[in-house]
Amino acid sequence: MQKRKLGKSNLEVSALGLGCMGLSFGYGAATDKQEAIALIRSAFERGVTFFDTAEVYGPFTNEELVGEALAPFRGHVVIATKFGFELDPNGGARWVGLNSRPAHIKEVAEASLKRLGVDSIDLFYQHRVDPNVPIEDVAGAVKDLIQQGKVKHFGLSEAGAKTIRRAHAVQPVTAVQSEYSLWTRGPEAEVLPTLEELGIGFVPFSPLGKGFLTGKISETTTFESGDIRNVIPRFTPEAMKANQALVDLLGEIGERKKATPAQIALAWLLAQKPWMVPIPGTTKLSRLVENLGAEAVVLTADDLREIDSTASRISVQGARYPEQLERMTGL
Repeated sequence: MQKRKLGKSNLEVSALGLGCMGLSFGYGAATDKQEAIALIRSAFERGVTFFDTAEVYGPFTNEELVGEALAPFRGHVVIATKFGFELDPNGGARWVGLNSRPAHIKEVAEASLKRLGVDSIDLFYQHRVDPNVPIEDVAGAVKDLIQQGKVKHFGLSEAGAKTIRRAHAVQPVTAVQSEYSLWTRGPEAEVLPTLEELGIGFVPFSPLGKGFLTGKISETTTFESGDIRNVIPRFTPEAMKANQALVDLLGEIGERKKATPAQIALAWLLAQKPWMVPIPGTTKLSRLVENLGAEAVVLTADDLREIDSTASRISVQGARYPEQLERMTGL
């Protein structure tokens, strides 16, 4: 697989990464541990060197899983993890708020190092902007960790342009991750131009619209208990019926290119910027292979114009998050 550099940093990763959250959290029951380890290792064998996790996924279990799965490949992979949530002090499997106080960031780093089984965290993202802690203090705390050798690169997740600039002035930001796909294009207005100006890489999460852009989900689809899509407005039957037009577009382009809708959706992202690295997640080997096949799909300038022109006439229905979570984004 081809490699890409995240912005002007020296952090080089595979053109497509693997989002590991869904193996432990968010989409119903966790995947069997040995199956999950086998999937992560299969991704590496197929050229993936960029793996995304977070302490809150599980919580904790996803970091442990990723750490164990990638232990044989130390030095050949880049693992990104995240801080910024206050977890239930009673040990419940949920977060109770945001917490990016410097002391907390350093505690999380120490715990993540142990769970991942590494000496240094390759990329440490603030998971969500904490309105109660100045971003300069957050950047300063990560700068300390970098100077101590416990972290290599600083990242932000779902941060707005002004926040990115303020953080970058204290400690250079290597990458920003936000939801970005053909049905979630908010970063285009301000975030992407800011990243290009500052030389920061971009990591789109949910690049397949939490599965919707694969074409395997319809208005009649039901999700198992514990699946976050049960509470996402964009996944009501009415919204999914209206949003099918976007999948139809991907399918039409895919037929011409002998590619699946998912591959067209990922190829579209890869064609946007050379410093953009999508991180689709999956629990199935067949889907992993399909997703990685997107790298070989070539979209011409005419293809991209057609996709943008048609997509611009499709009004995506439904919010991307419930109101409580939407308020936590910095976009």
